[in-house]
Amino acid sequence: MNTVPRLVGITALATGLLQAPANAQSPSPSDTATVSYMVSGLRVIQRRTTASIVVANLYLLGGVRQGTSRTAGVENFLLTVGSRGTQKYPRDVLRRALARTGSEIPVAADEDWTLVSIHTTATEFDSTWSIFADEIMHPTLDSQLVEFVRDQLVSGVRQRADSPDATLDYLSDSIAYAGTPYALSPVGTEASLSRITRAELRAYERDEMVTSRMLLVIIGNVPRAKVEALVDGTLGKLPAGQYAWTMPDTLPTRPADVIFDQRPLPTNYIQGFINGPPANSRDVPALRIAAAVLSGRMFAEIRSRRNLTYAVSANMDDDRALTPIELYVTTTSPDTTVALMSDEVHELQEGEIETERLRPLVQQFITKYFLDNETITAQADFLARNQLYHGDFRAGARFVADLKAVTGADVRRVARTYFKNVRWAYVGDPSRIKLDRLLLF
Repeated sequence: MNTVPRLVGITALATGLLQAPANAQSPSPSDTATVSYMVSGLRVIQRRTTASIVVANLYLLGGVRQGTSRTAGVENFLLTVGSRGTQKYPRDVLRRALARTGSEIPVAADEDWTLVSIHTTATEFDSTWSIFADEIMHPTLDSQLVEFVRDQLVSGVRQRADSPDATLDYLSDSIAYAGTPYALSPVGTEASLSRITRAELRAYERDEMVTSRMLLVIIGNVPRAKVEALVDGTLGKLPAGQYAWTMPDTLPTRPADVIFDQRPLPTNYIQGFINGPPANSRDVPALRIAAAVLSGRMFAEIRSRRNLTYAVSANMDDDRALTPIELYVTTTSPDTTVALMSDEVHELQEGEIETERLRPLVQQFITKYFLDNETITAQADFLARNQLYHGDFRAGARFVADLKAVTGADVRRVARTYFKNVRWAYVGDPSRIKLDRLLLF
């Protein structure tokens, strides 16, 4: 989960109504530089560029749905151990090889997948791929190394309590997704990480490292024939398995609720979770705009006019297969602030917004879309999400048209449909807010 300050991106833009470049163009639906193909049962999406930097993202699909409360974090644990040493590349050899090439192979566990990446240059791609593939296929799983990594991971989980924002995100997921796999942490808990055995790591490697769980996205100046040969000679030798990606079930409608982490803090950290639709829903473009409008209004009223907060925002989280809307604020006056947030939500649900008044905000979204996709890492994620959420990596070409089609009536409709039954996480002093203020939001 993101723990950086929320005053970034479209929230700040929405309050200023900055004019976006008039010449911004949507990507062509016929993206001839990008192709999709199968190699030995593994789906590959490749975008050929002239850049010297190459990014190869391997998405191991399933995310938290792969585990249970007892095994939460097992995949991240396994891959982190693999990144410390393999059969072909012991720890010191692996470290020197990556340092020599200036390459990186990070591991990142998320709700819908675990990501193992290559960040390297075209000239070093072959040698870096060899290390990358061995980390996945042949981790050493030495008992001493397993315990070393376990200690590091447990320490990282414990440090979450040191940050109010990190605690807030963890609590928000736990109450928002209670009773579903999404309530699990992709990196695990202190209890689950302490229980996972070396034998269980080995069994997970044997049973779950299968090509049907893998989506490979490569962007850079690498010939397709080379990619096919590298995949066929390494990952393509893994078992196919029986995995089939599916979108997660939508969440049941549940009443408003709140979970508190009582701390003697001068500032209270508050985050509300609102159920959203699946990422492939027709309502998603209108929800993007509705969240941005609400974010701008709350910023203007609560921060700029009332000076009650440094950070307040409404954000639609489109990095997941389910798209929650998150209301976030830090404040020393939580009761007054949450009441004002509620007023702005009700105004969005009942007021009229002229469609033409949305145009500057829509154009800002389009501009931000192009800026966000300037890096090849972002492009790889965008292609993967479209492949998984929409069944076609080319679906992103409709992004601009879908945003431009949003009307004021659409914004009011989705606000009425989704902006209710908020489930809150609160880190700070609960005596500073009336409970009904949250439960009747």
